[in-house]
Amino acid sequence: MWVSVSIDVRNLSSNLCRAIVPGILSAGLLASAAMAQEAADFDVQPWTEAVVSVAEFEPATKLFRQAGNWRLVLSGEVARSELSYWQLPEQATGTFERWCAPKSDTGCIRFIRFDGVEQQPIRPAARAWDTGGIYSIMVRSDNVPELYNQALELGWWAESPPIRFQFGSSDLRNVVLTGPHGINLAVYERVTPDFTAFPVGRISQGFNSMRMVRDRPVARDFYTEVLGFGILFDSTAEPSEPAFSNFGIPYNLTPEIKRAAAALQPALPGETGRVEVMQITGFTGRDHSQRASPPNLGIISVRYPVGDLGGYREMIADRGVQIAYETQDVSILGLGSTNAFAVRDPDGNLTEFYGDSD
Repeated sequence: MWVSVSIDVRNLSSNLCRAIVPGILSAGLLASAAMAQEAADFDVQPWTEAVVSVAEFEPATKLFRQAGNWRLVLSGEVARSELSYWQLPEQATGTFERWCAPKSDTGCIRFIRFDGVEQQPIRPAARAWDTGGIYSIMVRSDNVPELYNQALELGWWAESPPIRFQFGSSDLRNVVLTGPHGINLAVYERVTPDFTAFPVGRISQGFNSMRMVRDRPVARDFYTEVLGFGILFDSTAEPSEPAFSNFGIPYNLTPEIKRAAAALQPALPGETGRVEVMQITGFTGRDHSQRASPPNLGIISVRYPVGDLGGYREMIADRGVQIAYETQDVSILGLGSTNAFAVRDPDGNLTEFYGDSD
């Protein structure tokens, strides 16, 4: 059954957006209009920061600092209470640097260097179609080709050179940059029309995070039916002709390798705080979910502030989800003394929530 819904396609920024045919919307898309957004009922706000584990700060942060003019807003020791929250041994220690885009105090990245504990990459030598572990943090840019050149000069790499495509009324550029430990930064430039929802610059604040999954409907339903997120879009559409891919898929195989994605967020509408799940069918990849935990190296989680944390946790627990990590009065510089818990999606990826329990 097809139902007409209204959506501003200029604002869709998925890795899959080039494949969606404007005006032909999957049935899952209409859920954004009809679904009760329980996360919004508990005042779940867009995620404020991504947590990224690195062996050293400089190789990871220099792209943001030198190319994006990001600023270091906080640094220091990771509190013992936060390390215990992650169930790390007593000998484990950590230091952190919290970086934010110019004119933004949300969508930041908290880089953590753990010491005194064994580590391994979450997604070692991974390809885009490998599942488990957060694949990328998504940002916007005012000049993707220039950022791509700067990234290569600074020792980063890319899944492919930048691609350009038309989507609805939007002229878009995209590149997926790869840094230390396989950390991916998916960058979008809306050439026209202008993007004005938040400051862009060379590297904007983070607004989305991509998780490669084994089964898109299962992953999507976890975020909607368990976490109570709304659906921004949900599509299985594909171009019928070969096209260059931002995932390193060979040009001649792009019509055959099926990519399907759903973008979700706690409250609609909005331009930030998104989670995106993508399934790539046609290539058999590895599953890295067993390593998707701190202190391993890579993107660990994104953190959502919640107005009614206690009520939201109760709702999730009532739906049968096991809480992966939980603490009361954990000290996190920049977030204060807060309560927090984390859950895993069906592919083992962590999402954290924090706030007062009252």
